[in-house]
Amino acid sequence: MSSGVTKLQILSLYKTLMRESQKFPNYNFRSYALRRVRDAFKDAKNISDPKLVNKEFVYAKESLDVIKRQVIVGNMYRTEKLVIENLR
Repeated sequence: MSSGVTKLQILSLYKTLMRESQKFPNYNFRSYALRRVRDAFKDAKNISDPKLVNKEFVYAKESLDVIKRQVIVGNMYRTEKLVIENLR
């Protein structure tokens, strides 16, 4: 990868996105975010074009900012846990 984005940076961003997605207080938002992050990285793992890799990396960083903001908003308007969450 000569795009300036290393595999280590991509892995670190993936772990950060997953960690932040776990912080959603709402079960539905949390599971959607986790699934979406996992699927997006799975779909992009075979990209070899450096410009496209860089573009996807920037998009993922923007998504991380969105997730962080949404977690804050979600914490401001908490609701009761769903039945499925109480089973765990």
